[in-house]
Amino acid sequence: MTIISHVDYAPFPADPHNYKPDSRYSLVLDPVRQDGAYVKELVLNFEHLASGEMIPIHVHTNEEVLIVDEGEAEAHYDGEWQPVGPGAVILVPSGVAHGFRNTSGGRVKLHAVFAGHVVGTRLLERSPAPGTENEPLPPPSLIDFRGQAGG
Repeated sequence: MTIISHVDYAPFPADPHNYKPDSRYSLVLDPVRQDGAYVKELVLNFEHLASGEMIPIHVHTNEEVLIVDEGEAEAHYDGEWQPVGPGAVILVPSGVAHGFRNTSGGRVKLHAVFAGHVVGTRLLERSPAPGTENEPLPPPSLIDFRGQAGG
C-alpha cells in the first residue's frame, strides 16, 4: 500500500494542439516496488483548469473516470455539453468522445483516473496555441505514463 499525502503541480508541456498556458497538472502513479506489490494499471491526473481553458474533445483507448472537486464547468459527453460542478463523476468508456471546458471565470479542480498506464489518445478538435489555429489535427498518440513519469 502506498500513501501519497501531497502532489506537486506543474505547467502543462507546450502543445500546439492542447494549449493550456495557465492550467497546472500532477500525474500520480504508485512507485514500482521490487516485490511487485504496487498498483500497476491505474494513473491519476490531478488538474487545475484555468478560467476559459479546455480539454479538447478526444477519445482514449482506455476507460477513464473524471471527478470534479471544485468549480463549475461543462463536460462534453454523448454528443453534447452538459454543466458539471463539485462532486460530479463522469464515467467514460474507451472510444467515447469527451471533453471539458471551464466556463466559470475561476479555477476548476478535477482529477482523472485512467485504467492502464499506457493510454492512446486521438483528438477530435484542437485547443490551438496562438499562431497555430489553421494546423490540422495531430495523428493519434500513445503515452506510457510510467515511462513519462519515470516510475
